[in-house]
Amino acid sequence: MDIEQLFEKHDNEYLKFDGVKNKLSTRPDLHAFLMLDKLFPGTDDMVCAAGHDIFYLGIGSEMINKLTEDQVIELARCGVLYQEDSLAMFT
Repeated sequence: MDIEQLFEKHDNEYLKFDGVKNKLSTRPDLHAFLMLDKLFPGTDDMVCAAGHDIFYLGIGSEMINKLTEDQVIELARCGVLYQEDSLAMFT
């Protein structure tokens, strides 16, 4: 199953932050940022682009494809979407 299919499979977990067990923050967006930073350390900004009511995260597709199903579920619970080969969040 590819990453897009995993996000679609777990669409019902979207914004269910209460389901995240080991919270790195009490804020869903910060938890997602901290989680991704732990998984894929870097020095670039986490937010790399923005459009109307959406912003894109600076995690490359090669890294995105390394996410496990459990990590996809956790990100979805934080409000992270997979869109156009990128991770994104609504504002």
